[in-house]
Amino acid sequence: MTETNNIIVVKNADYKYRTDEETYVHALKGVSLEIKRGEYVAVLGHNGSGKSTLAKLLNALIIPESGSVSVNGMDTKNEADLWNIRKSCGMVFQNPDNQLVATIVEEDVAFGPENLGVQMPELRERVDRCLEIVEMQDYKRHSPALLSGGQKQRVTIAGILAMFPDCIVLDEPTAMLDPKGREEILSTVKRLNIEDRKTIINITHYMEEAVQADRIIVMDDGEIALEGTPREVFSKVDLMKELGLDVPQVTELAFLLNKKGYKIPADILTVDELVGLI
Repeated sequence: MTETNNIIVVKNADYKYRTDEETYVHALKGVSLEIKRGEYVAVLGHNGSGKSTLAKLLNALIIPESGSVSVNGMDTKNEADLWNIRKSCGMVFQNPDNQLVATIVEEDVAFGPENLGVQMPELRERVDRCLEIVEMQDYKRHSPALLSGGQKQRVTIAGILAMFPDCIVLDEPTAMLDPKGREEILSTVKRLNIEDRKTIINITHYMEEAVQADRIIVMDDGEIALEGTPREVFSKVDLMKELGLDVPQVTELAFLLNKKGYKIPADILTVDELVGLI
């Protein structure tokens, strides 16, 4: 395993979904990107842009037809490394019910590390610690079926954390949640990034979530259309609209005020910033 500043390196990755023997969907077209250790990256794009396909490549759920994907120095095409790749880069899906496998919360969190061969008392310590991290320790003996959507998603994150990954890929983890549940997950993810230095890759269609990232990657038609800090990306309101995406409401308001002749910066991201300027 090579120790570099980049935990993920994608080089000219190409992927097609076969719909039948004669037709296919070209989901990724020569995508290249690098993600640094400890970075928080948001991936945006409309449906069919290739963002979920990219997420699956990073966890080796699918393998690029050409090009390469490297996770912690391991090539995803090397079958001998698949287990270690998925251990290094955990994945949280949109629907938590698809990842919950046990009838008791603590058993669900224990499932991953137990399959990695972690024994007691370390297993017990990992489960308790990871439930504390996502603030679900009071529910460890509850049934997942009785939890809210946000609580279920926090349990799935605890289950991934218990395998000690360096990186967590979240594929639209808040899409099925109400605003309170989204806030719970975002708070948990941000804390994991800042306090535990976990590399976070959040595939989302919520612009307000992307604002919290260090960097945004915008996908369109299987390619990277735009990349930069939230201020850099969201200041390009016209281009984002052309790509079929919104920008945070306050950024759009600043953009419209600017068009009316008010001298307001184009890179406003928060209500407080705009209020201060006005």
